[in-house]
Amino acid sequence: MPAFLELPHENRELWHAVHDHARVSEAQVARALALGGPWHLLVLNEPWCGDAVNTLPVFARLVEHLPGWTMRIVSRDANPDLMDAHLTGTSRSIPVVIVLDGDFVERGWWGPRPQALQTWALGPAARAMAKEDRYREMRRWYARDRGVTAVDELLTVLERARAADLVPAREAPAPIARPDRGSQ
Repeated sequence: MPAFLELPHENRELWHAVHDHARVSEAQVARALALGGPWHLLVLNEPWCGDAVNTLPVFARLVEHLPGWTMRIVSRDANPDLMDAHLTGTSRSIPVVIVLDGDFVERGWWGPRPQALQTWALGPAARAMAKEDRYREMRRWYARDRGVTAVDELLTVLERARAADLVPAREAPAPIARPDRGSQ
């Protein structure tokens, strides 16, 4: 994340401010540490994204506490095939955080915003608002939440991926014995 913050882009001051104030709880760090690792977060993003500026700095703070974990941000627009594999419905909404295991195999993904906020943003009350008012309310939601919900949802994606590793593979059923029909 620090390298991303140094790139020239819109909202640079806002990105720095959110990053400087981003925190994760000890409980969230403990949940993440319990997942083992390494884990890699590949993020599809563009610097103008308001949802990203409110979530990615908090994800970066989480990764800072986790040995063997990495987070890399790549351009949505420069990676259309990857973006098209992670659409929100039919939309190229960002950010998208792709969870990769230690072998860089995709295990799940999160995005573009916390589910409660996404539900509100797509609902009739938000749709009835002017775009500027809707975005102001979304910024207020993010300010109150401080990234807690986004981190919890990302950890849930990781926990599901880890749980899938722990479930023993089911044995294939024995083939059904067929009576020998001989020549007919």
